Amino acid sequence: MKRFLSITRDPIDEAGLVAGRTLSSGMGAAVYFSGVVRGQEGADAIVALDYSCFIPMAEHQFQRLFDRLAQRGSVESVRLVHRIGRVPVGESSLWIEVVSAHRAEAFAACQWVIDEMKQVVPIWKKPVTAVDASIPSNPNPAS
Repeated sequence: MKRFLSITRDPIDEAGLVAGRTLSSGMGAAVYFSGVVRGQEGADAIVALDYSCFIPMAEHQFQRLFDRLAQRGSVESVRLVHRIGRVPVGESSLWIEVVSAHRAEAFAACQWVIDEMKQVVPIWKKPVTAVDASIPSNPNPAS
């Protein structure tokens, strides 16, 4: 199974990712999902989410998930991009694509990766309110 993983601070170039898709002639489904930061976190209005992670462990856990996905045998490729750092409302923090022979397999695999990722990959999010956004991220009390 082909795989691609990127954990990045850069905005996700969804159009570029879709344009760069490759699949063999036996594949009939390419499902992708874009997780967009919404303006609510629970009951609170927010302006962004701050994502943090321990990148080596996150990469390791993603590869373990991809190994488990490969054991299913029905997926030709998976590509996943997750942003870290501050992601404003309306921007994508997660993009995943699964290529498979049939749509049901592709949808199920995409859902499975997202659900499992949330359980085992050490990526944490912190809501940022308008008040939080106005406070410098690294205040220096000495100045």
